[in-house]
Amino acid sequence: MTQSFVHEPVVQGPVIPEPAAPVLPPAFRCVLAPAADDAFSRARALAEDEAGDAAGTLVLVERGDILDLAVILAPDEPLASARRAFLVGILALIDAVGTHAAPEMPITLLWPDTLMFDGARLGGGRLGQPEGCAEDAVPDWLVFSAMLVVSKTRIGDPGLTPDSTALDEEGFAPGIRLALVESFSRNLMKAFAVWEEDGFAGIGARLLAHLPQAGGAKAEIDRHGDALLERDGTVGRLALAPGLSEPAWRDPATGTVRL
Repeated sequence: MTQSFVHEPVVQGPVIPEPAAPVLPPAFRCVLAPAADDAFSRARALAEDEAGDAAGTLVLVERGDILDLAVILAPDEPLASARRAFLVGILALIDAVGTHAAPEMPITLLWPDTLMFDGARLGGGRLGQPEGCAEDAVPDWLVFSAMLVVSKTRIGDPGLTPDSTALDEEGFAPGIRLALVESFSRNLMKAFAVWEEDGFAGIGARLLAHLPQAGGAKAEIDRHGDALLERDGTVGRLALAPGLSEPAWRDPATGTVRL
């Protein structure tokens, strides 16, 4: 729930236009796609066409109501374990949103792919891989994509879609899209560096802190990306791979977040 505050008028300085593209770390290459495209499909096509040369490409769709991005990754592990890159991407997305949100607002994960903000669906992530890639083979590429609702003003009264929310409803500043992309890219690089240097356990623990089912359980994420939750000597498993087959947050009719 957001609140309005009345401020005293202030003298405004010169208006600085929002940059046309985000400022990304040097490891990334930004590709802007028209509003009619979707980042997931564009990134997959680039990955297939350019193979290893496409790694680090971040595709951003130019539309104001939805944040739609995808990044091409170059895995060095078999698919069965490399799939954990999806969880790295989700954590980077959560951290990006959290950086710009009020600190008391809860950001939770509906396993494995749906991002919830203050109990309402905000968006989620997807993972793409080469067709026919075996679990024990190293994929030529992976694509992590994410989509967040920036504004629902185009559909009218937000009260008609109470199960979802939007960044502008939650008090995020206008023009937040590019700032979130920049935060996401930095967080993604940092998380992959931590994975390489220290292993996956720390990343898994940080992600599980956003998973409601993990509360009060001894929890960890195994080598295949499954969440293992132990209570009273009984271990439950939340599998990763089956949950990525069809994004739970995505509306097939619109190709965007279910409202």
